[in-house]
Amino acid sequence: QVQLVESGGGLVQPGGSLRLACAASRNIFTINAMGWYRQTPGKQRELVAAITSIGTTNYADSVKGRFTISRDIAKNTVYLHMNSLKPEDTAVYYCKAEYYFRGAPYDSWGQGTQVTVSS
Repeated sequence: QVQLVESGGGLVQPGGSLRLACAASRNIFTINAMGWYRQTPGKQRELVAAITSIGTTNYADSVKGRFTISRDIAKNTVYLHMNSLKPEDTAVYYCKAEYYFRGAPYDSWGQGTQVTVSS
């Protein structure tokens, strides 16, 4: 199975930028899709951005034009570049991988990283 390790969260002022990284334990080109989700207390986890194995991306409407998902296949790492951050972007951000293992579909999640946007 795939293990994911996230990094890059922290405290940033409104309008600032952060970059999150998600390192996978296997070649991400063999992973069907990887995505970033976020969750705040009392709310469901929501998709922020995703990228497929062929490089197709999609974004939540709330982050379009501000966030960019990218990948470095050589490093088995997916990034979330977050610009023009708003207080409402504050959440725990999770990385997810969707893949096949021994012919069956699997999901793996990272441990989460806190992003706090506050002055």
